Amino acid sequence: MNGPIRRVAVVILVMFLALMLNATYSYVVRTPSLNSDPANRRVRDAEFGTDRGDILVGNTPIVTSSPVDDRYGFQRSYDQGPLYAGVTGYYSFLYGGSGLERTYSRQLAGTADVQVLQNLVDTATGKRPQGASLETTLDARAQRAARDALGDRPGAVVALDWKTGGVLALVTSPTYDPNALASHDLAATEQTWKQLTEDPAAPLTNRATREIYPPGSTFKLIVSAAALESGMTPDTTVASPATLRLPGSTFEMSYNCGGEEISLRQALQVSCNTAYALIGDDLGDDALRRQAERFGFGAAHLPELQGVASRFPDDPDRAQTMLSSIGGYDVAATPLQMAMVAAGIANDGVVMEPHLVQRVRGADLTVISARTPRPLSTAMSATNARNLQDMMVSVVDNGTGRRAQVPGARVGGKTGTALTTSGDEGARVPYAWFVAFAEDPTIAVAVFVQDAGADSSDITGGRYAAPVARAVIEAVR
Repeated sequence: MNGPIRRVAVVILVMFLALMLNATYSYVVRTPSLNSDPANRRVRDAEFGTDRGDILVGNTPIVTSSPVDDRYGFQRSYDQGPLYAGVTGYYSFLYGGSGLERTYSRQLAGTADVQVLQNLVDTATGKRPQGASLETTLDARAQRAARDALGDRPGAVVALDWKTGGVLALVTSPTYDPNALASHDLAATEQTWKQLTEDPAAPLTNRATREIYPPGSTFKLIVSAAALESGMTPDTTVASPATLRLPGSTFEMSYNCGGEEISLRQALQVSCNTAYALIGDDLGDDALRRQAERFGFGAAHLPELQGVASRFPDDPDRAQTMLSSIGGYDVAATPLQMAMVAAGIANDGVVMEPHLVQRVRGADLTVISARTPRPLSTAMSATNARNLQDMMVSVVDNGTGRRAQVPGARVGGKTGTALTTSGDEGARVPYAWFVAFAEDPTIAVAVFVQDAGADSSDITGGRYAAPVARAVIEAVR
């Protein structure tokens, strides 16, 4: 064989080797990611015709599949679809999935790696393969109470078991009916999708986990935690001037806090803006950021619902730090994050990792996977957390959170209001917040009302959001 032919043969051999390596790599390494890609229509076509597993709340299925006589074989159905849409999401032939339907799609369809052996056995015995079921941590009573109390107002409610991190309720408003997107009438599905995506109220948006908002005075809980960790006590005297001009700015805060000097406990109880601005200025932005991150800021949580990270500004000046200390400037948080703050305080400073699915069971009821409670971080010492618990109880017993009182229960909370610009005319719309915890049962709640329809006083959170938290706590007692 002469030289040129030998060189061509070597090149061809190398090309075949590269092709084999690429094919092997794609099959071994890329297959799981390609199978889970929502844009992969071939996988979706195969899975859409399967007997997908149930999604349960307690022992009650809220999502099921039933056999039908059409090309797909099974119809996905959502019982009380709008109530649970923020959690279950939708499963659509045309538009893929969202929520738990997307995150656990392979387990529900029975195509996850751990289910392969069972599928082979089913096929060999002539049995149609079935998907796994998901057992959620949701409490139906808390979910209904949150939905009913929030009503038609845009916003979100998140309730956590502060001992375990299990999500007891997750409501986002406005909502939608997943049944319309799961329909086998594809023309009707397209029309529904068009209506939902063009709706200015954005019903497909999960306001509980995927949107961040200024938390207003609920952020004072994080500032209080940083102050206590720095050596202050609830009885430490802090400056609380009636007016305070921010350094290097013409902006002036005005707030009657009951005196020029008050205790840290009273500052939280009356939600004193000037006191917290000065506390934040004294602590500095680095200390506030570290404290926020200990509660979970800066990281995404609840990946089951594609949660996003909350934020504290990177490099604020003094005036911006003071505004951040009252939950303004560029501070933004999800309702889930603020529920985690209340939960961490209630749990003596330990923040548990939030989760929605506690068990995945195969069609034969064997447990495929189970979730055990996992600590996420220690946000503050147990002593300081108990002090902050007492301060939050004072807010509910004697301060701005009185509407969250539950007879016979120890409830701590914090109100919040934040202003945002809305609409073409730049109208200032108040966001109303309330975060709370109760000890019996062990529940932490964050309520966010996107448009309270009221003036911009701090009491707005107490007036419009606190009763929602009370309703959720009462529902599970």
